[in-house]
Amino acid sequence: MTFANPTTEQIRQLLHQVRRVAVLGLSPNPARPSFRVARGLQSRGYRIVPVRPLVTEVLGERAYPDLESLPELPDIVDVFRASEHVPAIVESCIKLGIKNLWLQDGVIDEAAALRAQQAGMTVVMDRCMWRDCVQLCSSDEAND
Repeated sequence: MTFANPTTEQIRQLLHQVRRVAVLGLSPNPARPSFRVARGLQSRGYRIVPVRPLVTEVLGERAYPDLESLPELPDIVDVFRASEHVPAIVESCIKLGIKNLWLQDGVIDEAAALRAQQAGMTVVMDRCMWRDCVQLCSSDEAND
């Protein structure tokens, strides 16, 4: 069995349904892609929850060291980590009951993505959440 991303329409619907985005690997450095994507999502009304050890705050939001430390479950986990970390991230999401997982451009692990899908999660892999938000959701419709 091979992994397939949701259809464009399913991704559009997902972007409209989620509100609280745990950004795993969110850097406090404005030059990093994770910061730019999270700031863009935040500007569209998404609630950003930084997940990164040794950081206390990013983009005005309290940061948490790992998914297990979050005070409430996010609607989606947006991953900015090396592909080798994806299997452990998937296992954490499954254990916690997180329903949606987004693996950013270049973050690819087909076996882990299939494992997440088989556990009932919606998985988007090797795509940019911010770029898809800009392309698929008009600014007046995002998060209404």
